[in-house]
Amino acid sequence: MKGFRTLFAAACICFIAVPASAALKVGALAPNFTGTGSLGGKIFKFNLASALKKGPVVLYFFPSAYTQGCDLEAHTFATQIGKFRAAGASVIGVSADDLARLKQFSADPHFCAGKFPIVSDPSTRIAKIYQLKVSPEIPGAKDVRGVVIGHGFIQRFTYVIGKSGKIIAEFSSRRDHLTPDQHVYKSLAIVRQLQARK
Repeated sequence: MKGFRTLFAAACICFIAVPASAALKVGALAPNFTGTGSLGGKIFKFNLASALKKGPVVLYFFPSAYTQGCDLEAHTFATQIGKFRAAGASVIGVSADDLARLKQFSADPHFCAGKFPIVSDPSTRIAKIYQLKVSPEIPGAKDVRGVVIGHGFIQRFTYVIGKSGKIIAEFSSRRDHLTPDQHVYKSLAIVRQLQARK
């Protein structure tokens, strides 16, 4: 148990210690991408350009499924998803977790609960085109279930992308001192503001 706690603590420190990135800024055109993920445990193909035709997109990157901060963030997005939809926005999560892991996480009633899709980015290709930092894998690090994580960690970062494809807002946990659930509430406030301007 002590070894598990040590590894999990190391993983948490890793997430916090990721240096600030040169992430894409407000006003930049969000790079289009297509990715494979899961929605409610089923394979889901996501294309940003297609999603933007329906309205703004909240694109959030998270370090790893089944870790405390990411679990809280996913659960909060799931409980608030109706408010995002009412504001005409959609939500998509991205992590370096493999597809099998995300299929479980996306269907888990305690976390994503089948409410929104999450995309697998094991090569961190998507994270890189969004200029985000990726910290290296911690050998043997385990998640809250005791399962080995086995991948590097994309920094926790959220983009709100307008229907035009331009970035409306961007924020990170480290730079902006936000807790995982604050990413949800801040992005919700922004999409509501966008809706109010119509």
